[in-house]
Amino acid sequence: MNTKIKLSNLFITIILWFASIQSYSQLSKNQLKTLDSALVVLHEKAMFNGVVLIAQNGKVQYQKALGIANLQTQTTLSTASSFNLASISKQFIAMMIMQLKEKNLLQYKDKVQQFLPNFPYKNISIRQLLTHTSGLPEYFDLAIRYNNTLDTLNNDKLIQLLADVQPALNFESGSKWEYCNTAYVLLASIIEKVGGMPVEDFFNKNITQPLHLSNTFIYYLNMKNPLAAKSQRVFGFKRENGQNYLNDLIRLDGVVGDGNVYSSAEDLLKWEQALYTNKLVSQQTLKEAFTPVKLNDGSTYPYGFGWFIKDDGKILQHTGSWVGFLNSIDRNLIDKTTFITLSNSTNPLVRKVLNDILTGGTLHIPTTQLITNIKLIDGTGSPARHESVRLKDNKIWEIGNLKAFNNESVIDGKGMVLAPGFIDSHSHHFGGLEKIPQAIPTASQGITTIVIGQDGGSYSMDSLENFFKKRPVAVNIASFTGHSTLRANVLGARSLYRTAKASELEQMKVLLQKEMEKGSLGLNTGLEYESAFFSNRDEVLQLAKIVKDFGGRYMSHIRSEDINLEEAIDEIIEIGRTAKIPVQISHIKIAKKDQWGKSPQLLAQLQKARAEGVDITADCYPYNFWNSTLRVLFPNRDYTNPISAEFAVNQLFDPAQSVLVRFAPNPNYAGKTISAIAEERKEKPSQTLMNLIAIAADFEEKNPDFKEGIEAIMGKSMDDTDVSNFLNWQYTNFCSDGSSSGHPRGHGTFTRILGRYVREQKLMSLENAIYKMTGLSAEHLGISDRGIIANGNYADLVLFNPDTVIDNANIQYGKALSTGIEKVWVNGQIVYQSFLVTGKCPGVLIKRK
Repeated sequence: MNTKIKLSNLFITIILWFASIQSYSQLSKNQLKTLDSALVVLHEKAMFNGVVLIAQNGKVQYQKALGIANLQTQTTLSTASSFNLASISKQFIAMMIMQLKEKNLLQYKDKVQQFLPNFPYKNISIRQLLTHTSGLPEYFDLAIRYNNTLDTLNNDKLIQLLADVQPALNFESGSKWEYCNTAYVLLASIIEKVGGMPVEDFFNKNITQPLHLSNTFIYYLNMKNPLAAKSQRVFGFKRENGQNYLNDLIRLDGVVGDGNVYSSAEDLLKWEQALYTNKLVSQQTLKEAFTPVKLNDGSTYPYGFGWFIKDDGKILQHTGSWVGFLNSIDRNLIDKTTFITLSNSTNPLVRKVLNDILTGGTLHIPTTQLITNIKLIDGTGSPARHESVRLKDNKIWEIGNLKAFNNESVIDGKGMVLAPGFIDSHSHHFGGLEKIPQAIPTASQGITTIVIGQDGGSYSMDSLENFFKKRPVAVNIASFTGHSTLRANVLGARSLYRTAKASELEQMKVLLQKEMEKGSLGLNTGLEYESAFFSNRDEVLQLAKIVKDFGGRYMSHIRSEDINLEEAIDEIIEIGRTAKIPVQISHIKIAKKDQWGKSPQLLAQLQKARAEGVDITADCYPYNFWNSTLRVLFPNRDYTNPISAEFAVNQLFDPAQSVLVRFAPNPNYAGKTISAIAEERKEKPSQTLMNLIAIAADFEEKNPDFKEGIEAIMGKSMDDTDVSNFLNWQYTNFCSDGSSSGHPRGHGTFTRILGRYVREQKLMSLENAIYKMTGLSAEHLGISDRGIIANGNYADLVLFNPDTVIDNANIQYGKALSTGIEKVWVNGQIVYQSFLVTGKCPGVLIKRK
């Protein structure tokens, strides 16, 4: 992991952890009993290793130590074990500054430069260091950038680094509050300078000895006299994939001040109780430490000297998070309660559990599932491996050689393949979820996420939000914003057969921007359809540029898949190049007969564009026939032209193998080929094609409120070799373009690939096929937390038998369920198993991040 990102996330965790704390009142025996049980369960599930102590009026009401202090020695933790307090150390540093101030050896208003001459900022005061208002940047960012990995940072080196680099302040000193570890390292150096001794000696003389703290000390890397601290201290660790690894001090830990004070729960209670007395400083001095800092503009922020302040000073808190340590101390000054949590296992969950129990909130102990005896194919294209996978609630937690916890749900995979749930990057299944929220057509073929808003038509993100509130479903949904929908909203549904005016385009841009702000994946066009066909290239390009501002993507049913294919390809490449966004060709195909066999040339063109910096990709379904409207067979929109009709019959589809799947004016035609209908009508197929379009148009005019599709055809118009080549291109992911009825792809796309193209034809490896269904699809959509079986990703999974998996849906039986899909998980819940839905509907609306 990038160290800078890791450290930044760590300090975000501190603030979020702090923000979750609530006011605690008197504790009941039942609460403490619940807490005890919860801690035991958490420890059994490897989610807690540490100490919890609760006291009132200085008397311990509850204490518990669970786990180990040292991975190597397996020493058992106790309430006397000395943890690295991390940022809780700051209150001790602040106390030593207060002690020096009481002795008139320094003043809070004094400038840092007075004590540290090499410090390059003239106007920063000691008070600003204490209150996180200095504006100084974080030292770990500087050290990672300017020091090498063999250089252990210390306080002197940090001051020199500031002097050498002189980084700009984040803000004018005193103008705002921003948590700053650098400030407390400098405070420790000031203590050494003014106190005339190493900070650890000053600490021992002025804090640990007066309070008789036997398990409290300072320890940092390369210190001159560590005494027994090195062996006495607790070591941090982390659990990864069922194994524990050291997660302790790093090369930044030669510094002291922001952390590296060690103490036990017992000693922390003594320390906390001493704050009610005058043992260390007077109450008058201490009062200022618990007073919110006043900023330059007169406003205040609820932080004093090493303490967060809550409820008008009634509650004082701080957390400490560093390497494997996650700690907290909370003081309620009204009812004199103290809450201390110390953990060395890199897991913050105990804090939330404690808060939920003590505030009467809803207690949630994560549920785990262990999936064993599997062949794991993780969605990256890597070879299959024999490992187990553990889920925690809705996410993947661990992967490896895992042992079951007590009372854990264990699923025996019986040697089958566990893969990420399949992602359908071009789906029309949403319409069927109203009637079948269990999502049988998708779940039965292993699909866990569908991407809608296709072919230029979409729902608003708000309407999708409302859909999920009213009707839970068993599949995740992500959506593009449809170009045709934008046009209809602005131009009107009956005015789509023209280019948009400049003012109308501006209105579309505003609508698209709003949808992007609400989480749309990007812009989707259906340029071959009438609702968008009359738009010009610039209209699409201008909208695509809006998408770029949000990091979105462009997906298109391109303007032509037959007679103008070359120009359509040029258009989508230009959009990608000019708008500088990823672009994807929906269900890539060559649909003109005399161009069959030219897939290598087309792919070479796309590969050339990629080499030139255009991020162009494709998706594809594994069938040589499509499903659409009869009207697409007239690329020039001349539906009454016999020459065009004859061209369609000879070049664009095979009427003898193309089936009319829906025809509202005469339902008896459904299920028949165009040739069969022509024979029945005693017409040439080309004449029948024109007549069917005319009859459908007349029906639509007379039935304006007819909600179902009036006509649809499964058109045979692709060459099998071209289909295979497109499927095999390294930048093609798989999609269904299917729905809950009609074309068999709606029920069989993904199992067809696994059964026919992988197992039978051996077109590609199983690992590569799954990559194209999962990891590659997620990448092409901009989805980062699904599609790969990896720690922290959402638990969308499919368990299937690679020896039997196959599609059973065909033109005659379009809804036949697939064979070989054993179990399907959506967000950690099983939604389908052994040909049956479970009734669980954990699907979510996925938004662009």
